[in-house]
Amino acid sequence: MTIHSANDPSTTNLLMEIVRDLTDTTNPTVDRMRRMITRFRAPSREMIIDVTEKIRTLFFPGYYGPKNLTNESMPFYIGSTLDRIRRNLSEEIKCGFCFACEQDPKACDEAACHEKARRTTDTFLRRLSHIQHLLALDIQAAYEGDPAATSVDETIFCYPGVYAITSYRIAHELYLLDVPLIPRMITEHAHNLTGIDIHPGARIGERFFIDHGTGVVIGETTIIGNGVRIYQGVTLGAKSFPLDEHGNPIKGIDRHPVVEDNVIIYSGATILGRVMIGKNSVIGGNVWLTVDVPQGSRITQRQAKLDGFNNRSSDSVG
Repeated sequence: MTIHSANDPSTTNLLMEIVRDLTDTTNPTVDRMRRMITRFRAPSREMIIDVTEKIRTLFFPGYYGPKNLTNESMPFYIGSTLDRIRRNLSEEIKCGFCFACEQDPKACDEAACHEKARRTTDTFLRRLSHIQHLLALDIQAAYEGDPAATSVDETIFCYPGVYAITSYRIAHELYLLDVPLIPRMITEHAHNLTGIDIHPGARIGERFFIDHGTGVVIGETTIIGNGVRIYQGVTLGAKSFPLDEHGNPIKGIDRHPVVEDNVIIYSGATILGRVMIGKNSVIGGNVWLTVDVPQGSRITQRQAKLDGFNNRSSDSVG
């Protein structure tokens, strides 16, 4: 290996030393990452973002993408965009499947991953109309739930909650199809843009509205019913998770809240653990909850303390 430097030899030696440190194969984690990268290309973050934005134009033509669409040109635009999405997404899903063969990369059958990716992509694309239906209900909920909204158009153009929910609903369908990496890439991009962190594994019903949104966290095993509205800074998180005999976190367990239909959760509320928030309840701002709440409850900070709804001593957000 030769490193060319316009500076003196000491600079070249320094750079070579840094290269050796960064490619040190005695570190098992670094060595594994290097072997995986050289064996298979990971899904491209840039391509996944591009595909997600193209899907957004299918849901909201004229709002995203070209502004000069007509009733006559729209089917052609949607068809051609769908074709590009199918080709690009299938390739990235194939990369995800191959990259996930981490236990024994040499045993990965790239042709099988390619065929699996093609089938998975087609199954996902058939779900687009279902996602669009759910988003139409979410958008209507945003308009009806915010007196400041002057039109449905405003919620589509301007509301970070609508943007984040759209990304989540796309990612969730891919998550259900066991696509590795890509669902998290989609929701984390929306998280970066909006400050709203929704894990693609969460199960969220119809007519979901996040008002303002910054700082919202919705964990992987959260279940949210229909007609739920939450505000900025709400956390639907986990308590300290159990460890196995080796001290590693036990994964795959339900650890986040269940929020039933028509619940409102105001800003700054923190709800931790596999607790049930009964339908038609209202959770006030900055309330801390770690136990079940009956249907039709109205929980304020003062009431939470008096009725024993909170217990900070052994809980932490996870």
